[in-house]
Amino acid sequence: MLIITNSKTYSPIGVFDSGYGGLTILKELVDTLPQYDYLYLGDNARAPYGSRSFDTVYEYTLQSVKALFDQGCELVILACNTASAKALRTIQQKDLPIIAPNKRVLGVIRPTTEIVGNYTKTNEVGIFATSGTVTSQSYVMEIEKFFPDIKVFQEACPMWVPLIENNELNGVGANYFVEKHVQHLFSQSKNIDTVILGCTHYPLLKPLIEKHLPKGVQILTQGHIVAEGLKDYLVRHPEMEVRITKNNQREFLTTDSTEIFDKHASLFFGQEVKSKHLGL
Repeated sequence: MLIITNSKTYSPIGVFDSGYGGLTILKELVDTLPQYDYLYLGDNARAPYGSRSFDTVYEYTLQSVKALFDQGCELVILACNTASAKALRTIQQKDLPIIAPNKRVLGVIRPTTEIVGNYTKTNEVGIFATSGTVTSQSYVMEIEKFFPDIKVFQEACPMWVPLIENNELNGVGANYFVEKHVQHLFSQSKNIDTVILGCTHYPLLKPLIEKHLPKGVQILTQGHIVAEGLKDYLVRHPEMEVRITKNNQREFLTTDSTEIFDKHASLFFGQEVKSKHLGL
């Protein structure tokens, strides 16, 4: 087991994703709450999670959460929509009371669904997400809890993540698949006035998505929303806030090649990244 530091006082906020997309969340967390220490873990060796079964995503996510706990994290953010959709609730309700009753795991779906009603005027919202997130119905169920009058329309976009990770953002393929999925979503309803990018990779496609959206439709990305949600959470839970160390440190772990991770991670995080390998 790799230990980042021998310091007993090192307790960063853990940020987990199946690959690189969670770095867009981390970037916003650092911008909003720069004083805290952060430890990012990308399970790149087993990515993508989007098409995997519920049981597999749960198993992989729990292993990763335990690994972050072992590194000193008291609080872990699942910066992955698929993990949040397929594993978060089980981990919170079944596993944490047994393995770490004083530690917490949060996701990225609820912060977005809690505020979407503040944006839509037509009460019709669209979701772009991976197949796994769409199949889970997590956005539909969570939005219904807070805004039962809102109609939710979903569109699975299985090609978007591979295009992004292969740095094909400006290619013909990206334009084709973005236009295709935008048209599919709006064929379900012309009254959608707000869309949620329900995958942490998708903000990198935002300019292209905006190009194909009908005029006046607004896009909600998760990074800023999750960061503000975490800020509020720490205010409401001072007992957790005092346990997180504040040395302005950022560390990165990957289950795959560090050379490959570092090369791609800068695209998502916006600055150079130096990672260490962690075997699970």
